[in-house]
Amino acid sequence: MRILNLAGRRLAASIPTLLLILIGIFLLLQFAPGDTVDAMMAQMGGGDAATARELRQFYGLDLSIPMQLGNYLWRLVRFDLGFSSIYGKPVATVILERLPPTLLLMTASLSFAFFAGLVLGVIAARGVNKWPDTLISTLGLIFYATPSFWFGLMAIVVFSVYLQWLPAGGFEDIGAASTGLARTLDIASHLVLPTLTLGLIFLAIYLRIMRASMLEVLNLDFVRTARAKGLDETRIVVRHVLRNALLPMVTLIGLQAGTMLGGSVVVESVFSLPGLGRLAYESVVQRDLNTLLGIVFVSALLVIAVNFLVDLLYARLDPRITAGT
Repeated sequence: MRILNLAGRRLAASIPTLLLILIGIFLLLQFAPGDTVDAMMAQMGGGDAATARELRQFYGLDLSIPMQLGNYLWRLVRFDLGFSSIYGKPVATVILERLPPTLLLMTASLSFAFFAGLVLGVIAARGVNKWPDTLISTLGLIFYATPSFWFGLMAIVVFSVYLQWLPAGGFEDIGAASTGLARTLDIASHLVLPTLTLGLIFLAIYLRIMRASMLEVLNLDFVRTARAKGLDETRIVVRHVLRNALLPMVTLIGLQAGTMLGGSVVVESVFSLPGLGRLAYESVVQRDLNTLLGIVFVSALLVIAVNFLVDLLYARLDPRITAGT
């Protein structure tokens, strides 16, 4: 029951957060030069003022900023994200077409970074100030300091061009018409390099956090007591130390969800993945306000959902969270 109360409060707090994000992004976009009609006229090679005026009236861009904001929020209440002027279809349809690659990329990258960081952090903490710790810490620093686009480009050169082991880009082979397991393996092979590219930077963060957390917990009194009772060191680490050391790692998942969405813009552009990150870039270039706001709305929902699950997991790992509710 206490966990349900915690979940209810988190969901209630997310509504004004989402509203403030949308209002803030909407107002910031109004300060940018040009609008959707300007981008459309540029693509058509120019046009007269009458055509531009009719287009602005059709898309509601001739209204004042407060009225445009009010119309957008009212549509949002009715789950209407508007119409994409650039792609010629409803924004919800465009986003649903681009959402699966981004979700797969985020899930795979986050899972890889979390579990690899956990294992490497434990190994580094168990061998602190020895060669495994030095090697892992050095690799983590290199991963964190290297730009993700450089990793992506080098991965394409090595694994796609030179070794020809993996595809250089795209979400799946065009025209393959594969289904079932064959299509799953095809998509998985296309996601290997983007997953590693996006996950390596976060891997560096997770392993450093896990190492520091493990070292802190290993010096606590209850660990010394467990050792004094003669418990096996592996059992102490797995059953007692690991659960407490995981708390900062779980917290970091929620904090990094938004950062990973932002990083997907670069990775999806490098590997030509048709995801939300690349769609956001195209929408900014084309000044497609409705599509960009729809992406922000869906991205905010994803981040809020991840943080909600993290709160529930955190409460499960640390009962003191729900004890104070």
